[in-house]
Amino acid sequence: MSTFPDQFRLDGRTALITGSSRGLGWEMAQGLAQAGARVLLHGRDRQRLAARVAELRHAGHAVDALAFDMADRPAMTAAVAAAGPIDVLIHNVGERDRRAFLDIEPEAFARLVDVDLVAAHALIRQLLPGMTERGWGRLILVTSIAGDLAVPNASSYVTAKGGLAALARALAVEFGARGVTANALSPGFFATETNARMIASPNGEKHRERCPAKRWADPKEIAGAAIFLASPAASYVNGHTLVVDGGVSATYLS
Repeated sequence: MSTFPDQFRLDGRTALITGSSRGLGWEMAQGLAQAGARVLLHGRDRQRLAARVAELRHAGHAVDALAFDMADRPAMTAAVAAAGPIDVLIHNVGERDRRAFLDIEPEAFARLVDVDLVAAHALIRQLLPGMTERGWGRLILVTSIAGDLAVPNASSYVTAKGGLAALARALAVEFGARGVTANALSPGFFATETNARMIASPNGEKHRERCPAKRWADPKEIAGAAIFLASPAASYVNGHTLVVDGGVSATYLS
């Protein structure tokens, strides 16, 4: 007889986490591996991926790597097809163009939206037939609080992240009756290596003060939310955006 904590286990499941060689993707991948999933790491840097695979295998986890650029659809299709059945997708890849709206050319806007949003559609479209056939699947789209709380000089990023949350709702409505849930995971201010320079700046201090928790989040703090949404425990959570921001989006403070 299983106990309630067993509902958070992912034994026998295979999880693909895009953009998982570093940052929040890496933390989520480690969390799912510790919960028993076979983890498929993804990135473009084969050397970095190999080091991460070795690290997880050394810890006794089942792991493989898929190396491809999300903008290269044929490469994505081939790599995912060769990986076998995938039960959980955490779509974490995201690029950012930090320029004013009028400085972003239409082509650059379209490219970022393609990588951050349209690529998710292509990947999910490939995975859904298998998930629905097996009657079980978890789609988790990593958005950002910037998808709801827009910031200057990030119009394409804000658009793409808002679109991912909308896509999760659309998928939830269409596939919920077929055993597949779709949710969004929306991080706030996380102290990843990408944000190291900002954290040390006056703007970083402003972000820290903006947060009711009065601190930047440790990247490891994203893993619990990802495990929950991927697990059997979240079987009736569908079409939801789970915000992990220390309370930033709950306050008027700026």
